[in-house]
Amino acid sequence: MNVIFEDNHLLVVLKPYGVPSQADESGDEDMLSRCKVYIGKKYNKPGNVYLGLVHRLDRPTTGVMVFARTSKAAARLSKQIQNGIFEKTYLAVLTGPPLQSEGALWHYLTKDHKTHIAHVSDKPSSQAKKAGLEYTLLDSRDGLYLVRIKLLTGRFHQIRAQFASVGASVYGDMKYGARDIKAPLALFASEVCLDHPTKGERLCFSANPDFHPFTLFK
Repeated sequence: MNVIFEDNHLLVVLKPYGVPSQADESGDEDMLSRCKVYIGKKYNKPGNVYLGLVHRLDRPTTGVMVFARTSKAAARLSKQIQNGIFEKTYLAVLTGPPLQSEGALWHYLTKDHKTHIAHVSDKPSSQAKKAGLEYTLLDSRDGLYLVRIKLLTGRFHQIRAQFASVGASVYGDMKYGARDIKAPLALFASEVCLDHPTKGERLCFSANPDFHPFTLFK
């Protein structure tokens, strides 16, 4: 367990590559279960430990992940997500240049439940959900592009699908276009900012990726 922060209300950890956020059909050990075991052992809590899943990261996505240690904290953080107070920032390495040095992407996404792929459209439909993000190009090197991304909505595979739709797939993303690159997905949840669920103070938790191709950049 790589713990970034913990108190009586929050547990903030660094999720590693390949671990699902919660239990799925694969049966692989998931991050929620790992954290429950950690809490149970550290605080000698017998039985089922409560831990609220506030948000998710895709299995191949690494980075900062926040859990709620009480039901009250979980409810308040969920409300912050709905109101845009809970802010998530990502770093990504793209295989193509973004449209501008900084800007926003807005699309409509439809999830294909059979293939687990998000389909992107410029036009609304009855099944589609509006998806938006802001990005800034930080650096470019060897035909790769490092961008910082602020999510404005939280849709399924949003970052991966939206950038792929403009010809800038995330490095290592074989599902959305980077099929010739067999490497860990270069998408990292670098920062989460929120209001503490009981104290109200603004908190930001951050980490830096230390794997290729992020290590190509300063």
